[in-house]
Amino acid sequence: MSASFPFSVARWWSIVLKEFLQLKRDRITFAMIVGLPIIQLTLFGYAINTDPKHLPTAIVVGEDSVFARSFVAGMRNSAYFDVVETLPDEASARHALARGTVQLVLSIPVDFSRRLLRGERPSLLVEADASDPTAITTALAALPGLVAPVAAKDLTGPLAHLNGTPAAFDVQVHRLYNPEGITQYNVVPGLMGVILTMTMVMMTGLAITRERERGTMENLLATPVLPIEVMTGKIIPYVAIGLIQATIIVLAARYVFHVPFAGGLVPLYLSALLFIAANLTVGITLSSLAQNQLQAMQLTMFYFLPSLLLSGFMFPFGGMPRWAQWLGNLLPLTYFNRLVRGILLKGNGWTDLWPAVWPLAVFTVAVMAIAVRFYRRTLD
Repeated sequence: MSASFPFSVARWWSIVLKEFLQLKRDRITFAMIVGLPIIQLTLFGYAINTDPKHLPTAIVVGEDSVFARSFVAGMRNSAYFDVVETLPDEASARHALARGTVQLVLSIPVDFSRRLLRGERPSLLVEADASDPTAITTALAALPGLVAPVAAKDLTGPLAHLNGTPAAFDVQVHRLYNPEGITQYNVVPGLMGVILTMTMVMMTGLAITRERERGTMENLLATPVLPIEVMTGKIIPYVAIGLIQATIIVLAARYVFHVPFAGGLVPLYLSALLFIAANLTVGITLSSLAQNQLQAMQLTMFYFLPSLLLSGFMFPFGGMPRWAQWLGNLLPLTYFNRLVRGILLKGNGWTDLWPAVWPLAVFTVAVMAIAVRFYRRTLD
């Protein structure tokens, strides 16, 4: 019958206006249309940096000579290194690298100046956390270039004969945890967090909206259950799914990609369990806020994109500006990346893992409280 009517611009325009009105009512979709391009432009334009500078650096001072001070000053002036602390010994240096509080440690030998003045070409030792090879490559490449300016400044007059070829001293670099710079050792452990974030948030993000669209929400609201009981009851089945996914990724990392397994299974699975709980609470919260499954999917993508870009998975965390690092420190994936890489590559124990564990626990409790609050509003 519709074929007998000619095309009507008026009817066509009415449908167009109806769709615009529908978009106007759907505030979440409209926010995504405007928000996603802005977020992507901001993150890729300002936050992402593949040439990280101002890397946190510590110094183990064996002697406080003029030559050592000149080299440290050269490191500061290069803009690649931020000297944040002085450590008493090598054990403290390894502990700081394991916890991730510093990325490089410069060790100055106790006899450095004496050997230098004797013409023995002593070495300065720089130990680097190479669990993320891209974060330190450029900074380490800049180290040999600091030797010549220091020698030209301090080896003058009677010491000028020491300033020749080969150089009066050199810098030895030790890459720890991933000395060969194999990309898979960094990427594959991080994939565990990315996959769990995507699947856990998406699946639970549809949990309550699915109830609404199927008409079963009224039956659920009529039952004498507390909001916290509904939330945790919906989460538990997905915890098992998350642990199965984590197991698959661990087996692939170990036997397919040959990622080192320096730590223990218990810390790894407990960390994964806490991270799964954090992401499930996010999904439940988004599900409580959304009015339908489409909105839940949109909110999930809105959460997943910053997590992927600001967590240190794809781009060096230390290369981002301070405001981007602050945002990244609000995301569970940032801490889980540190946990899983610390366990697999560094063999970290609970003392080293604690700085990344407690933020995940606080995040989980806080987001669950938000989910319960918004669920109560749906009951009214």
